[in-house]
Amino acid sequence: MNVVLINPNLVFQANDPFTTGVVYMPVSLAYTAATLRGAGFEVRVIDAFAARPYQLIADGKFNRLGLKDTEVVANIPTSAIAVIVYAINLTSHIATLSIVRKVKKTRPELPVIVLENTQAVTAYALAQIPGEFFDAGADYLLTGEGDLRVVRLVEALQKNIQEENLRQIDGLLGPTFFNPPQEELTEEQLNDLPFPAWDLFPLENYWKLRFAHGPQSSKRYLPLLTSRGCPYPCKFCVVPATNNQRWRPRSAKNVVDEIEYYVERFQVFEFHIEDLDPTISDQRVRDICNEIISRELPVTWKIAAGTKVETIRDEQTIDLMAKAGCTYISISPETGSPRLLKQMRKPFDLGHALRIVRRMHQTGIRSQACFVLGYPGETEQDLKMTWNLVHDLTRQGVDEVALFIITPVPGSAISREFEGFENLSELNFSPIWREDFAYLSRFRLRLYIRFLLWKLRYHPLKLLRQPFNFLMRRFETKMEMVPYRALVLKFMCKRS
Repeated sequence: MNVVLINPNLVFQANDPFTTGVVYMPVSLAYTAATLRGAGFEVRVIDAFAARPYQLIADGKFNRLGLKDTEVVANIPTSAIAVIVYAINLTSHIATLSIVRKVKKTRPELPVIVLENTQAVTAYALAQIPGEFFDAGADYLLTGEGDLRVVRLVEALQKNIQEENLRQIDGLLGPTFFNPPQEELTEEQLNDLPFPAWDLFPLENYWKLRFAHGPQSSKRYLPLLTSRGCPYPCKFCVVPATNNQRWRPRSAKNVVDEIEYYVERFQVFEFHIEDLDPTISDQRVRDICNEIISRELPVTWKIAAGTKVETIRDEQTIDLMAKAGCTYISISPETGSPRLLKQMRKPFDLGHALRIVRRMHQTGIRSQACFVLGYPGETEQDLKMTWNLVHDLTRQGVDEVALFIITPVPGSAISREFEGFENLSELNFSPIWREDFAYLSRFRLRLYIRFLLWKLRYHPLKLLRQPFNFLMRRFETKMEMVPYRALVLKFMCKRS
């Protein structure tokens, strides 16, 4: 009997292949596949995007990449006992709903569960918008970390346990009940989890794309989740709602065991860390580095999803990270305005950030600084402070900046402060539905241009290196990779 896991199509805004269309390998779903298999279930993964990544399906303002819904359903075996659809991120929401709708229409006897993604800032809290999923035909939503909860739910469904007993499953949300998630995986449990079941996914198709969430420098890479959660209360972020402001790490040994396993199993030597905040413990970072060095693993690794720069204790940590193969670190100042940082509940130490960025530049680690524009109450003076901070970081050697126009993620503290969007897939980092989008978009473009001019002034060799990296498809930064991704989305994807 099969449990079927479905990763939805990649969705990008038709008029914006630069900011939307980011590829995220579904690492939490791969963990779920591994735990189900470890519990004795036969697992079938249908990666609706990666199974056919160049097939384009027009969907109003959006384009979906991957399998048609009919092709997804055709791949569900007759022996299936449950279908679990992964709500990987907001932009893919229309694809997630469409797949749920088609599965339930075609196979009404199958329980359909939507699985929450708790380990990404691009995801959303399912408990905030359950009606859309139930209207599409979902039987249950599973909130909180899915690794062990999925096993409990599938075992209960296999035994035909009555709904009143299903209600007791931690994190389960049904049309008439919700048992909020209480339990979170402990550090010991994280170390005991089987490594993600990447053998069930079409890895070669991901690798052939030559673009990812982090800058892809080699032909093969894999993501890592070395920890779970984040302790910070940022108001624009969904993570406080999905992780209760708790951070739980895996041990350094366990993390490097996974790296070494992938080197041997898949001949992968490049790793993209997708943690919400991997450097909370400076000592653990140093232990990971020392473990890699002591095993003489010839790997490179990148903090692709970002980290809190203040948790990188000092320049000596950066030196050790570089020695252990770290080549890229993303940080998130968010804004140059102290007033807005206070409103966001986002602590940021400017002096420390400048010192760490300078050290990354000196050691050859590429760096990214991420900012959000259009936070409620932002003024022209606040934007000017962001402009100045980008200048200061560029002078110290930051390699790229990312400027996101803020959007109301369901589950974030500011989610109810915006209106004007028609569906959740519009809640991306280019929200054209915002009344001030044109103004913010012009500011964003001007700042990007100015950043390049500043970079040419202060670090000309870095800028001149970027066209070469682009042509060779050995991307050291996301800014080199994004134009390549946009070209692929525009010219290589074929309408079905």
